[in-house]
Amino acid sequence: MAQHGTLPGILRQLSGLGGCTQPIRLDGHRTEYDVDTGTGEIGRVLQQLDSSTLPAGQLLVRCNNRRVTRCPACAEVYRRDTFHLITAGLRGGKGNPEHVAAHPRVFATLTAPGFGPVHNRRTDGRPCRCGTHHDQDDDSLGTPLDPDTYDYEAAVLWNAHAGVLWRRFSTYLRREVAKRAGLSQRRFRQHARVSFAKVAEYQKRGAVHFHAVIRLDGSGGGDTAPPAWATADLLTDAIRAAAAKVRIDGPVIDGRPHTFTFGRQLDVRTIRSADFNDGQELTERAVAAYIAKYATKGTEAATGGALDRPLKFAAELAQLDISDHARRLIRAAWTLGARKDLEHLRLRAWAHMLGFRGHFSTKSRRYSTTLGALRDARAEWRRAQAAAGTPKGETSTAYVLAHWVFAGTGLSDTESWLAASLEPAPGTEGEPTA
Repeated sequence: MAQHGTLPGILRQLSGLGGCTQPIRLDGHRTEYDVDTGTGEIGRVLQQLDSSTLPAGQLLVRCNNRRVTRCPACAEVYRRDTFHLITAGLRGGKGNPEHVAAHPRVFATLTAPGFGPVHNRRTDGRPCRCGTHHDQDDDSLGTPLDPDTYDYEAAVLWNAHAGVLWRRFSTYLRREVAKRAGLSQRRFRQHARVSFAKVAEYQKRGAVHFHAVIRLDGSGGGDTAPPAWATADLLTDAIRAAAAKVRIDGPVIDGRPHTFTFGRQLDVRTIRSADFNDGQELTERAVAAYIAKYATKGTEAATGGALDRPLKFAAELAQLDISDHARRLIRAAWTLGARKDLEHLRLRAWAHMLGFRGHFSTKSRRYSTTLGALRDARAEWRRAQAAAGTPKGETSTAYVLAHWVFAGTGLSDTESWLAASLEPAPGTEGEPTA
């Protein structure tokens, strides 16, 4: 590239990726025309871009993958956006009023039930049932004491129904809050609203559990103050009641019926700002950071490796660098996925996720801003930075004609080597998200 005079150009193009290691490669063109605002006639060409003239020979676009195992740079942007989204719903900002910080808010963790005894670290100081005091980084933690009797079938099916179970829980939670307020469901919507943001995390045993910020608002969401009866204690009590009641009837496999519930381990803690009790209370920042961290994770904690792509063949299991426990979970998902009565669960397509096919991070509509809004704000910030050095002229309307075709992903060996030595270009990383 140096002998052809393209090295400085390729450096600029790679720097614009902000550290993305798996960019999307596009072939095509983009032409921007000036438009006469009076007649609507298309005039001169303002800008023109053709992928064949770019240093890399193609347009390179950030992959925006949330998984840190796929692209650390894009995952970091996703983590920061999630942090701001959660924080905005806890103390305001990004279009949310600051008084949401005074609304009843709790941090809840809902877990999966047991599918068989596993190696663990007891909080009372006693050894594991295997007789060993396991270290925190012991690879055996979360693995079954007896893999041959562990209920892999139920574990995979529970993961596959976890998203539905959460949706049912959110419905039950509104009912329980209304019940404690002495209101019907219809009247409850006229007085208050339950808002939440949650993230899914894999336990070491391979079961998904949910961390959620749950908030009580007025009928207009975060913009309106909650009624006087809305307290953190009432919300906590309603969460416990809803989690205990929610139940989903699952498939019948070879004459064995499956029913899905949450586990008995349920943690609900009130969120208060650091101004209380000398900062010893659970703070908004700590909660937001905790949730944002898991928004970029996959099955690493459960598999012992980076399993972040769907499997095409069962034979691939033999080549995967994962734990034997994870291998059994994936094999169970693959086997169940062959059943006609379970086609709707798409277990083979989600075998690499141990059966879980829900979104890792979700929120209710009125909780706070959206990831899309944060991305739009970042794009607008970039445009403003780019326009800062452009001479001011008359305002005009532009007509854009573009056509792009997917040409692959990733960087060549030479591009990867060059990218590793670069700092992200201004406006691609670290800029404000609002």
